Amino acid sequence: MWFRWIFEWAALARQRVAMLAAMGLALSVSAAAAGGPSGTPPAGASADPGYGPSPRLPAPEKHFIPTVLVAPARPWPAGTSPVAANGLAVKAFATGLVHPRWLLVLPQGDVLVAETNAPPKPDDNPGIKGMVMKAKMKEAGAGTPSPNRITLLRDTDGDGVADVRSVLLENLQSPFGMALVPVVAADQPASASASSSTPAAGDPATGATYQLYVACTDAVWRFPYRSSDLRITAPGERLTDLPAGPINHHWTKGLIASRDGRLLYATVGSNSNVAERGLEAEQGRAAIWEIDVASGRKRIFASGLRNANGLAWEPGSGVLWTVVNERDELGDNLVPDYLTSVRDSAFYGWPWSYYGRHVDDRVQPTRTDMVERAVVPDYALGSHTASLGLTFSDGTTLPARFAHGAFIGQHGSWNREPRSGYKVVFVPFDGALPARGAMPEDVLTGFLSPRGEAYGRPVGVVLDRSGALLVADDVGNTIWRVSNATVAR
Repeated sequence: MWFRWIFEWAALARQRVAMLAAMGLALSVSAAAAGGPSGTPPAGASADPGYGPSPRLPAPEKHFIPTVLVAPARPWPAGTSPVAANGLAVKAFATGLVHPRWLLVLPQGDVLVAETNAPPKPDDNPGIKGMVMKAKMKEAGAGTPSPNRITLLRDTDGDGVADVRSVLLENLQSPFGMALVPVVAADQPASASASSSTPAAGDPATGATYQLYVACTDAVWRFPYRSSDLRITAPGERLTDLPAGPINHHWTKGLIASRDGRLLYATVGSNSNVAERGLEAEQGRAAIWEIDVASGRKRIFASGLRNANGLAWEPGSGVLWTVVNERDELGDNLVPDYLTSVRDSAFYGWPWSYYGRHVDDRVQPTRTDMVERAVVPDYALGSHTASLGLTFSDGTTLPARFAHGAFIGQHGSWNREPRSGYKVVFVPFDGALPARGAMPEDVLTGFLSPRGEAYGRPVGVVLDRSGALLVADDVGNTIWRVSNATVAR
């Protein structure tokens, strides 16, 4: 087909660039080291130095033809599953879903799954390049029409497998992040229930009331919820709009509630790689928004975050953390995705700089004032790993080495050679920060076949009520459950 011819031409062009480099006439010069399989950093060193609290960043590489190495999606072979780390066991909690991406565990143990994909984006990547990329993303399993629903899963017998499945909400617009806010008594803060035309739902067993918030691609919606509900039929209330539009390059919107339920925090990714569409297309994007649940009023809480997704509160300090996908086309080993605490009013560099004050000279004019403000992230997660899911481990029943830290779902690269990500990793913490010198530990691997095909791609991660880890696999259409092998059920 025509797009295959284009990529064959691109591969030939890259070979010719390499030949010119050998003759001293290269368009660019690179000094990349040899790498390990799947971008996994071996003990002590790695081809990709962009891991840990103090990553070593190489010089940028600029190629006429950027790397494209998509892992074609293939079904899990019968009887197979991801590979759990030593001391862990894995099995399917739920199968046969359609592009499950995000998870929320409810107080009674039910699990909500956002079955979702990108909305129509007519102005994103137009022309031949955009058509080629859409074809390659479809090959990677990202071309599924969005189911646009939230599905409820329930394990009634406690065997670690969901035996009840019900569509809780449907006809949403590319839903992603979810948050449940309880209202437990009449003397609760007014902000938990005031200014809402959607009535709170009462739980007959406990007297609790809940509001379920869903971050769709263009707005945050509020719905009444009872713990006995298998389906919500009441109309929702549009709490506030979120940046979307016909480009909507990064369409996912993460969501978390503050501990007191007064505020929500929503992620909004950039509309481009490095603002090549102009800054006017980036208004309100590459940011985390703070939203007042009573009024719907919002403000930018932190900015310069190219594509933040997962959000979580560090249990000891109560500080908000996120994982961020950084920019492309600076080489296989730039720029590392990262895990970071999020400071109120802080700026994290995008688009003018990366990982602190490393200037990206593709963005013109340079803004020295903004570069000087850029906060250095806390922990590098490797380049192009597409780190999306985030949950802290406190309360887990996994082995002791996972007692304090963060689990991260890495969706996997499409533009790095060798591939990176395609796994769930654990970052150990010491107190309220990643442990000094600690590298991420693999928790769940085996999502890639020996031939480089993708059986699955992990996205959202969350602890279930028993302390096991649930992992949404949007290519394998499965929710995996990772438990302690000594007490697995």
